[in-house]
Amino acid sequence: DVALGDGETVLVQLTVTPRAEGTLRIVGIRWKLSGSVAGFCTFDSDLVRKKVVKGNRKSKRSTIDNLKFLVIKSLPKLEGVIHHLPETVFVGDLRCITLELKNPSKIPVKKLKMKVSPPRFLQIGHKKDLEVQFPACLERKNSRHSSLRSKTDKVTDGIFLFPEDTAIADGAPISWPLWLRAAAPGKISLHLAVYYEMGDISSVMTYRTLRLHFNIEVLPSLDVSSQISPRPSRLREFLVRMDIVNRSSSKGFQVHQLSSVGNEWEISLLEPTKVLPSDSLLAGQAISWFFKLKNCRSVTDEDSVSSLRPLEKADVNLLRGSEVLFDLYNSPLSEFHHYERVHQRMLDQEHEDTVDFILVSRSQSEENQCANIFSHHSCHCSVRTSSPIWWTMDGPRTVKHDFKEPFCAITLRIVVHNSSDDVVSIRCNPSDSAVSFSSSGNASAAPGNEVGWHDLSLSNDIKITSDVLGARVVKPTSSDTVPPFIWSASSSTHFALEPLSFREIPVEICVFSPGTFDLSNYSLHWSFSSPSYQGNNGDKSRALSGTCQGHPFYITVL
Repeated sequence: DVALGDGETVLVQLTVTPRAEGTLRIVGIRWKLSGSVAGFCTFDSDLVRKKVVKGNRKSKRSTIDNLKFLVIKSLPKLEGVIHHLPETVFVGDLRCITLELKNPSKIPVKKLKMKVSPPRFLQIGHKKDLEVQFPACLERKNSRHSSLRSKTDKVTDGIFLFPEDTAIADGAPISWPLWLRAAAPGKISLHLAVYYEMGDISSVMTYRTLRLHFNIEVLPSLDVSSQISPRPSRLREFLVRMDIVNRSSSKGFQVHQLSSVGNEWEISLLEPTKVLPSDSLLAGQAISWFFKLKNCRSVTDEDSVSSLRPLEKADVNLLRGSEVLFDLYNSPLSEFHHYERVHQRMLDQEHEDTVDFILVSRSQSEENQCANIFSHHSCHCSVRTSSPIWWTMDGPRTVKHDFKEPFCAITLRIVVHNSSDDVVSIRCNPSDSAVSFSSSGNASAAPGNEVGWHDLSLSNDIKITSDVLGARVVKPTSSDTVPPFIWSASSSTHFALEPLSFREIPVEICVFSPGTFDLSNYSLHWSFSSPSYQGNNGDKSRALSGTCQGHPFYITVL
């Protein structure tokens, strides 16, 4: 009943309940005023006058078209809920949550498909993940996977296919594991969509979708940064400084493991493990580690990122008293690392010039007293240098010689490695114009009562200056001055080096007086043999040729 006052207009909402399947059309409405006067209104499309307008403008849609419905029988509706979903997590937090799906209808639903977003934060697990113990399921077993998978085998174009025999009906729920990883700080929105089809083939509507949306807040945790520089004394090796800062205001973390990803890199500690007194990095604290990084790439290695094979020396345990290592080549860490690579990718970075690091930390959960796992991914860390060649000098460090003979001939070798994918032409140029000689004080002859390192009498007329490395550079002041050593003519050589290969170059020096000498007065000039180098690699910033000065190498002649 509706009370209608004098001159009053009332908006009434009506409900229509279909009684049978078919086409339902609302044709009109009846009413009765004060229980005695009847009235009606017919919604007849013939009485609706359509205005004809000029041009290509369409006529307005009639209201009668909005009163026609297709009535079908009741359809099953899938319901979903997420269990163990936290409201607040820390960056890097990795945990398993559960999706529960339920269909109250007796009509089953089947052929389920699911997609999650964003995949950097959310991944679909395996059914067996519901039965394993976390985080023990992530620990490395005796058998390791042969490759780092970029995607799971059950996912096609980001869409997960449930097993073919999956059917939900009669309110019986099914559960499926999801992996949550807090990849970045802030308030993050996560989305999930489930596609399903009706078990009744006679139904007019063949499929429906269920959409879930939830938010989480991600707080700061460990901030990881690295600096990589070549080791002049070791061929194909780098020094890595890893700085770790706890950005959390209240939570402490245990740094557990550092791993280099791929079939190219081996990593080890430069010195014994540095452990904090509390074995935990407290809020606001920072720590630095130094590592040795070795390039193991060969010409036979594949360059496919999705098939990176693990090396036995690619992991470093940083937690005192623990021998447990986590398998980063297994699900879900492998999938999360793939999407971290995609997120951190830069257009000017090549695979052979970069390395990926994964830092794993732990913390004690106050809720369930179990250890939480955090993974921090640093991808595409550049090891690129301005030169495609690496080299080192090898030979005796101390030589004894009777200087009654005219001179002392010492044979050494320079090992040169080509780290690029192109042929490099290399020319070795020893130089006698500047000879480094160990000295302290000035260039004058040392008095007989002076102790420590000093110039020998042969260097009386030699002018000494300092180079950028701090060594004493000796330059003859006249053509009559004899340098303490010279390079033999055979030391100057020219050769071509194939991609990802190395070659030993024999060199020789002639020493005329005892002393300690720095044999860095040589240079290696390199150039790419193929003029299409820049075009093939698409990198316009890299030079086609260059000159590298020799690394310091000290030899003592007694």
